[in-house]
Amino acid sequence: LFPESISTEQQSLVLVKRLLAISVSCITYMRGLFPESSYGTRYLDDLCLKILREDKSCLGSLQIVKWIQGCFDALEKQYVNFGFYALSSNPTVTEMYQFKFKYKNKVPQMDISSNRREFVAGLCSKDVKQASRLLLRTLYLLMQDLGPLPNDITLSMKLLYYNHVTPKEYQPPGFKEDGSPGDLLFAGDPINLKVGSVSTDFHLMKVRVTTEKKRVKKADSNLIQKNGPTEISHQGLDCEEDEEERECTKINLLNLAFSQEEVIGPEKKKKVSEPEKLPLNGRK
Repeated sequence: LFPESISTEQQSLVLVKRLLAISVSCITYMRGLFPESSYGTRYLDDLCLKILREDKSCLGSLQIVKWIQGCFDALEKQYVNFGFYALSSNPTVTEMYQFKFKYKNKVPQMDISSNRREFVAGLCSKDVKQASRLLLRTLYLLMQDLGPLPNDITLSMKLLYYNHVTPKEYQPPGFKEDGSPGDLLFAGDPINLKVGSVSTDFHLMKVRVTTEKKRVKKADSNLIQKNGPTEISHQGLDCEEDEEERECTKINLLNLAFSQEEVIGPEKKKKVSEPEKLPLNGRK
């Protein structure tokens, strides 16, 4: 499932792509969105993973595969900052799955003993793989604790970008400019669950789940983050502050229920794109 070594940028990219694809597959399988025929089976240690494949008999799963491939394009170009999948029962969001991406510019450092410039030893591949296993295992366990979905459910996806590097006209294959309002409305009190993160010398990927508190049967207290308002601006989602970078700010993800201008200023509006929404009334 994962590269044997994760010492180059290309190997790191392969890892992040596979983590994204497996995570989305896990979500769609555990939430019963598509039939068994839409998945292949792989094993990660003792964990049985169901991975989406191009099932021509299920147009919905084919569409999700295309969405993932579009996200791959934005990852390869290092444009995408934040992506989320929302399961909605009009007009409210039932569950939201959030993926945040960062790109690290690893620079060569001087090896004094040999007087050569080379990459110093970075994160151990074994530790990166262990973090990847933990993230997937946690996601699978969390999916088992969520209540059943409503019958009339729609799956949507949005990608937000790093404006300073992303061309204004860029859209990943299968995506278009976002034309929907920025606020995501939950019917009840949302709870934010921190699934985990994986960091290599070249990439960082974080995964979180937001859903109504009453829909979570039980959850590890270490996963639960502070409750927030029922209305969330998706333009604020990617503004979550990393503790190590801005310790003094500490803005909680779910406290960003403001207009885009109030959160990050009108001159820094995030470019947003989306594919067509996917109604899932006929799911298995």
